[in-house]
Amino acid sequence: MKISELTSFLEEMIPLSSQENYDNCGLLIGNSKAELKNVLVTLDCTEEVVQEAIEKGCNLIVAHHPIIFKGLKSLTGSNYIERTVLACIKNDIALYAIHTNLDNFQFGVNKEIAARLGLKNLRILEPKSDVLYKIIVFIPETHHEQLSKAVFAAGAGAIGNYQECQFVSEGTGTFKPIEGANPFSGELGELSKAKELKAEFLVSSHRLRKVIKAMNDSHPYEEVAHDIIPLKNVNKNEGSGMIGELELPMDESELLKKIKSTFHCGIVRHTKLLNKPIKTVALCGGSGSFLLRKSIAEKADIFITADFKYHEFFDAEDRILIADIGHYESEQFTSNLLAAILKEKFTTFAVHLTGVNTNPINYF
Repeated sequence: MKISELTSFLEEMIPLSSQENYDNCGLLIGNSKAELKNVLVTLDCTEEVVQEAIEKGCNLIVAHHPIIFKGLKSLTGSNYIERTVLACIKNDIALYAIHTNLDNFQFGVNKEIAARLGLKNLRILEPKSDVLYKIIVFIPETHHEQLSKAVFAAGAGAIGNYQECQFVSEGTGTFKPIEGANPFSGELGELSKAKELKAEFLVSSHRLRKVIKAMNDSHPYEEVAHDIIPLKNVNKNEGSGMIGELELPMDESELLKKIKSTFHCGIVRHTKLLNKPIKTVALCGGSGSFLLRKSIAEKADIFITADFKYHEFFDAEDRILIADIGHYESEQFTSNLLAAILKEKFTTFAVHLTGVNTNPINYF
């Protein structure tokens, strides 16, 4: 199979359009039409990881962090980024990055963290808005079922934990075909009336084009009357961070010990203990300080993330316990998640989990 078959699968599940505007996800190096041999999954792509890919016969590396983040002005090997890129090119190894789109995916980075802590009643901490559309289409009753099946299959009609959602109302449509028309019903030059259904669906922005095509292909009319309306509604299935609950409340110190053990932390930096049990847990893989206010507003007892700066710890103001566990530590199991997704879908090639610890931070 081609590399593009694997990347298309990932982008159907975890679309590139869900990445933040500063990010650089997708195929960064290589030819998407090349034959795929084996895959190496990693959090970061470094020279050592490229060497591991060579030794394991992998010609595709799937990494969480994009090594090409800012524009490259030269490729002279003057730094680790340029040397890693050159090593990929020299050895015909493609590199694919799946970063903030995986962060924003409801079953992505944060779900993996939550699962390892045993949290329940999970929801996205800060859902995205401006990523939903409403499609309204007018359809004869005889073709409504086939259109519904087509747009549902293309990804329309999802609301939270519900699928195949739509609202249908009855009405009468009028039309007068003129010269050049090829009407489904009615006669040229004559005003016609038809009993129609008005069907309304929600669709995420990344599925909009596919759903519109499915709608047009399954509709009997030559001209499909429809509206596409952008919405301000939040999409509960897409966004930053996650919040959930422990099965039973835990003592602060005991939970911090569990976190340190679970994520193999060299150290856990935290605000002062508030001497109250922990029940509600907010979290964000990687740099998540921007979600502190949201965590407090959602009445979380603790916020687990990484990369807090010194003065940002003061912002807790004794209203929440902050636990900074380290960037690598918070996202290390992302590789396991990606490997599991690929192994479940594909069996024609080997999916390897890197054995390289790419954490640049060491503890003495």
